[in-house]
Amino acid sequence: MREAPLAPASGVGSAGAGTAATRPDLLRERLAAAGRALGVREAPHRAALDEASARCRALHARVHEALDAFQVAAAAAGAPHLGLTISEPRLDEKHVRASEFQVGRGRHVGIVVVKAKREVTFVGPFRTGKPEGPCRSLSFDAPAEELDAALAEFLERVVEEAATP
Repeated sequence: MREAPLAPASGVGSAGAGTAATRPDLLRERLAAAGRALGVREAPHRAALDEASARCRALHARVHEALDAFQVAAAAAGAPHLGLTISEPRLDEKHVRASEFQVGRGRHVGIVVVKAKREVTFVGPFRTGKPEGPCRSLSFDAPAEELDAALAEFLERVVEEAATP
């Protein structure tokens, strides 16, 4: 999909300048109203989203260290080409109230999603362009051992899938 270039806000240089000048104002006003309404709706979720973002960054740091250990071990065993990448944490692509990061190699991807509803979901591994899944969700209140075991299992599946020819 091509993005259309933004038109000049004043409507200068267009035919029917009087009509064109009011369109950007109407558009701006309507979108500002939508922004206010959505902002009011989402504001109560800000603290939960901040907590989810902080948890996402903490998980990201742990996964980054684990992937470094994987890479060192694979290289020492004679397979330095088995490196995986990890994206920076960001707002989730599907959920408005969540943060995510991806782990993978090429088309093989696993996603860690940390939701404001106090849940961590491990998605995949899957190949891009194919249906996502399988998914496993855990509450923030789950025992640390359960979260660690689920994260380890998820990462093991991701690295195995990414390293399979």
